[in-house]
Order: sequence, then structure tokens, then C-alpha cells
Amino acid sequence: MASQLSGNILTPQGWVLGAVTFNQRINAIEGASVDPASNTQHYILPGFIDLHVHGAGGKDTMEAGDATQVIARMHAQHGTTSLLATTMTAPLSDLEQALQGINRAITQHQPGMARILGVHLEGPYINPGKLGAQPDYAQKATLSDVQKLDAIAPIKLITVAPEIEGHLELVKQLTAIGMKVQLGHTLGTYEEGVAALENGAAGFTHLFNAMTRLDHRAPGMVGAALAHANYSEIIPDLLHVHPGAIKAAMRAIPHLYCVTDSTAASGMPDGQYMLGRQQVHKCQGGVRLADGTLAGSTLTMDQALRNLVSIGLDLADASKRVSTFAADYLGVTERGRLQAQAYADFVVLDRDLNLIAVYVEGEKIDLVNA
Repeated sequence: MASQLSGNILTPQGWVLGAVTFNQRINAIEGASVDPASNTQHYILPGFIDLHVHGAGGKDTMEAGDATQVIARMHAQHGTTSLLATTMTAPLSDLEQALQGINRAITQHQPGMARILGVHLEGPYINPGKLGAQPDYAQKATLSDVQKLDAIAPIKLITVAPEIEGHLELVKQLTAIGMKVQLGHTLGTYEEGVAALENGAAGFTHLFNAMTRLDHRAPGMVGAALAHANYSEIIPDLLHVHPGAIKAAMRAIPHLYCVTDSTAASGMPDGQYMLGRQQVHKCQGGVRLADGTLAGSTLTMDQALRNLVSIGLDLADASKRVSTFAADYLGVTERGRLQAQAYADFVVLDRDLNLIAVYVEGEKIDLVNA
């Protein structure tokens, strides 16, 4: 029997005051166009899509066992209905073990979890001079290296430093086999960034962080993104990037979308946690290495949405940046939008943008422990 929810529904055509009927997929949306400011009904938005998730609930994707399931369950409780499990730079043996665990979570989806769409391989094919919070296991890549890892678990997104010898050709090769390539953890110049985009690179990893900065005489990788990118991820925890820089990026990059870059510390009390092979400390809402370097975040996507609204975005625009644009970037047409035949992935929010309910493919998620 189909379920039904009523409220202000955000569709690709705009707001509708009415009802959405669904099973695993949306059957129909019925109602009339509305300005949601004209009533006090709840908001019904597409479920959040996070393409950069390292951990949550005390667990890290690089762990074995049930780590990825725990992570996907905690993020679902905060409105994330699908995600990419994201790795750290590590020895290949560690990556292989991590990918085996991630693949089990992908193929053996359990109730209460966000749908894991695949892997974001953030390392090890980055610049050792721009590790950020990544462990020091950076290395050059070859197509066969990446394909061996992809055979263990599906890599949907990969971060590379394009200035490393051989990586520009790699960008072209990976793009040709359908893998999304992002530029990040890089000391590359503006020119090297532009060349990578011309060879198929599609986006940038946590814009502004762990890349060469914008200067008026040396625009750097940030300049390449602002001048030429159609898509890029950004971390809107308001610690990694100043609100003014977020707004500048939104004016320059048409489909700037948000990620959490969340760690094991997400949803947990202050204390020490693991991020890959490194120990990090959660304190005052941030996660840092011992030397003070930001090391991922404690952000959840429901808070990301509220942060975007707090800096001046309207709710419909903010919703696209935590859902629709990420789906479009991956070429996923059945998520990130509320329309007939799309998966019934959505969040229900009160007028203060607090979560009331979350549905993953029609399954209502238990928010008791959120």
C-alpha cells in the first residue's frame, strides 16, 4: 500500500502545496503552485546527497567490519539518503581492505542506511606537498592501479593532483572510462588546472582547501575553478571556508554543491578519533590534527542546509546544493529531485529547518538516535 505525505513540496518546477504518494519510488505529486511563505506547512525536500564522507558515529571508512554500515546509518538520521564512501591516502593494502568493507555495504544494503552509491577515492594520487590532513602515503597513479581498486568496489569519483607526472594523461584515461575526476590536494598552477579540465576533469575537491590559492598574478588552482568550473564541492561548516568565499564561489561556479567531509567524530562527543591512519581531535565543533590542521569535519547535511540559509540562500537554492547538483554531477537522474518515478528519497523539515522525517527509497528512517 502506498504512503503519502503532505506539505510544501519542492519539485523541479518549483514549490507545490499538496501531497506526494510513494512506495519505493514516487508515484505522484499532486497540488497547486505555492509560495511556502504563505502558509505554515512543513517542507518536503529531496533527500541530501553527500559525495565526500569519511566517517561518523565513531567509525571511519578505512576500518574493516561494519564501519561503513554504521556511517551510512548515522548520516541517514541526519537526512542524507545517498552518499559516496570516501577513502584516505594510505598504503594500497589498506585501501584494498577498506574497499572490500565498503563493497559489502554497497551490495548488502541494510534497513536504516543511506544508499551507498560507490566510492570517492580521495587518495593516494595527490601531491605529497599538499597533504592537508591526509597521511603521507601519496603516490603516482596509473590506469591499471585505479582499475584494480575499482574492481574491488565501484569508484565513482577520484581526486588527483594533475601536476604529478603522468596524471594529466590519467585524467583523460579515467574520464574516457566514465569515472569522474576531481582536482584536489594539489600544488598545481592555474594553467595546470585549466589543462586538466580540458582533458576531462569535472570538478574540484573541497574548494579552497588543500590547493593553491587565488592571487591576482598567480590565480592558482582556486582561480582555475572560479574561472572555468561548472561543478565543484565545498564544505559549508563555516570553519573550512568563510561565508564570503562561499558566496563568491557560488557566483562563479554554476553548480557548486556541498559536502560534509565528515569524519568518525561526526555525531560524537569531543575527544580523539581516527581518520585513516591518523589520530584527530574533536573540539569546539571542529576536527584537527595535533598541529591544528583542519582534518575533515563534524558536519551533517541537515546542518549544511541550515548554514546555507543562515548566510542568505533561499531554501530552494540551498536544497539544490545539498542534493540535486550532486546527483546531476554523478549523472544520477533518479535521485536528488522529487518527481514521479524518482526514488522516494526525501526529508521533511519544520519551519525552523529541523528534521521531522527522513525516507530512503520509501523506508522511514528512525531518528530516535539522531
